[in-house]
Amino acid sequence: MPDVLELFNQKTVLDYMKERKYQSYGIGEALFPETKHNTLEFEYLVGANELPVIAKVHSFDTEAEIGSLDAAKQVLEAAYIKKKYQITEKDLIALQFPRTAQEQQYLMQRVFNLIDKAANDVRASVELMRMQALSTGELKLALNTADGTPKTLTVGYGVPADHKEALAGADQWGTGTEDILGDLERWSDALDITPTRALTSKKIAALILRNPKIIGYLYGAGSARVANLTDLNAFFAQQGLPTIAVYESTSNTKYREQNADGTYTTKSYFPDNKFVMFGDGPLGESLYGPTPEESRLIRSGSDVEMTSIGKVIGMVYEEGKDPVSTWAKAAATAIPSFPEAQNVFQAQPIA
Repeated sequence: MPDVLELFNQKTVLDYMKERKYQSYGIGEALFPETKHNTLEFEYLVGANELPVIAKVHSFDTEAEIGSLDAAKQVLEAAYIKKKYQITEKDLIALQFPRTAQEQQYLMQRVFNLIDKAANDVRASVELMRMQALSTGELKLALNTADGTPKTLTVGYGVPADHKEALAGADQWGTGTEDILGDLERWSDALDITPTRALTSKKIAALILRNPKIIGYLYGAGSARVANLTDLNAFFAQQGLPTIAVYESTSNTKYREQNADGTYTTKSYFPDNKFVMFGDGPLGESLYGPTPEESRLIRSGSDVEMTSIGKVIGMVYEEGKDPVSTWAKAAATAIPSFPEAQNVFQAQPIA
């Protein structure tokens, strides 16, 4: 029988991943569509005010006024993300000597499942970056360093300070003294564009829908009706305010983070206490670049077609002889761009 590296050679793994439909993130991928490039560094314009700069009236036979661009260049470097899971020594032996074809297929699927798990873990990291950028205007990436020293990489996207507000005290939503409609109007007016959409958490949406003033706007003062998002968005559209989408209304909205003691904490990609306004269309892109694993394939003269390598690359490889260590691994380099960073309002209505 062939050994594990022959069963799971690079072409086999890539062909398998090409046919797989990995977990998707509807809102994150719509706001930051995914694209693959052949570079680790990305440069784009950010911060251009979309309002027209009035042209001056000229007399005939005079030179036209020269316009100036107020956009700045943002340079990003893709972050290297990878995860691996060990294939147990018992499974290695069983794969080498399967009793039946069915058992071999079952054992091979166990390995493919590890590849899937690693790939989904990598994709989850990209979604977290997208939601960090959208909700806070910056990324804080905890790096695993070669010497084990904790290090955090911070990426700022330049959201203006007057496009952020954290409510405090009696102004916080849910206190009974808040003015939700007034807050939304103020935040909307702070932008140069007219925001048409907003993203928030299930928790914040529930506070809005339970607010007595909001219920009064929708159904009349003293109404006992239970407000719903459809009616709320219809009212907001009439008022020229952005309609609200709830992040948790889609699938794949939570992830687990492993603690130092081996336990796990479940978190949402989009923070519970954030409310973000923005306009139509994408806000940026989820930029994927090449990985060291791809570069090695190219250098080694592999017969693998580079077009078969997706945004996340997977592989099975061996390292170490005692214990025998065989791993299923996935990797990607990725970073979200955010050219619309100056056209969003990032609010924190609760602590």
